[in-house]
Amino acid sequence: MNIQENFSLKKHNTFGVDVSAKYFAVVSSVDELLHVLKNHQQSNINDQPLFLGGGSNILLTKDFNGLVIQLNLKGITEGIIDDNTVLVTAQAGENWHQFVQYCLNKNYGGLENLSLIPGNVGTSPMQNIGAYGVEIKDRFVSCKVLNLETLEIENFTNKECKFGYRESFFKREGKGKYVILEVAFRLTTKNHSVKTEYGAISSELENLGIQNPTIQDVSKAVIAIRQSKLPDPKLIGNAGSFFKNPSIPLVQFNDLKQKFENIPGYPNGDLVKVPAGWLIEQCGWKGKQIGNVASHKLQALVIINATGEASGKEIFDFSTMIIDSVKEKFGIELEREVNII
Repeated sequence: MNIQENFSLKKHNTFGVDVSAKYFAVVSSVDELLHVLKNHQQSNINDQPLFLGGGSNILLTKDFNGLVIQLNLKGITEGIIDDNTVLVTAQAGENWHQFVQYCLNKNYGGLENLSLIPGNVGTSPMQNIGAYGVEIKDRFVSCKVLNLETLEIENFTNKECKFGYRESFFKREGKGKYVILEVAFRLTTKNHSVKTEYGAISSELENLGIQNPTIQDVSKAVIAIRQSKLPDPKLIGNAGSFFKNPSIPLVQFNDLKQKFENIPGYPNGDLVKVPAGWLIEQCGWKGKQIGNVASHKLQALVIINATGEASGKEIFDFSTMIIDSVKEKFGIELEREVNII
């Protein structure tokens, strides 16, 4: 294991932003991670190290004047819980989509709606990643983490992770204090309950002529939908959905409905979730390009590195302009889903 200096992170973030890390290390075991962290504590570097998984939900706005650690912990284990349930544990460095496909190949159900989400397993609880009516918290049992202050290994249950919409304890009060090492999921082995009520999934299954979908069918439908409207980060730099879908008070939504009768909303108690992509599109941003940055032509919620030459600051400034225009038109302040460094 080598610690490299002045290392380019261009290939280690899905936006393809060309920034560098003063120090960079890839760790493939907990022992290697502890070795690097202990050396880091004894060095003159005061900054907290930055941990990279797949680099898929991060925007690097400048060179990182410290240590960047890429977690390459690999491995998947299984344990039977009961006749219909299995506990599947994946190491943090496992690619998320490949892990989902591994489960589907074993006929383990519960994660199929989360197919093709970029990133690694270790970062999935941080964001409480979700899509098409399913979130990590629905199948999450626990995670093993390293306390960066004590360098002791701890376990967090589902409740202790305090999951919310695209957030968790690790993104709020625990931010920068822990690194996730492995994640355990409770999945079904038979009698699967498929979730197809989202319009896009049911329409795609209908197009495929499937009336009684299996978990594999749902995964294929989700993959087809995502590929049809989301750019491949390997071809066009992006981090998927850049903004969270805002939840606003029902009273505010009803007021907006008077002015914008076509505004979509999904009620949840006293709040209504409004699609951020719709708000952005109504402000004229869909497909719009300024300099090296653009809003994707098929999905306004996705900001892209259109030329491959965009800086992190350009992308950040572009997102700020979108936030300002949505706030001006609708009185709703969008929140970035992507982590800004």
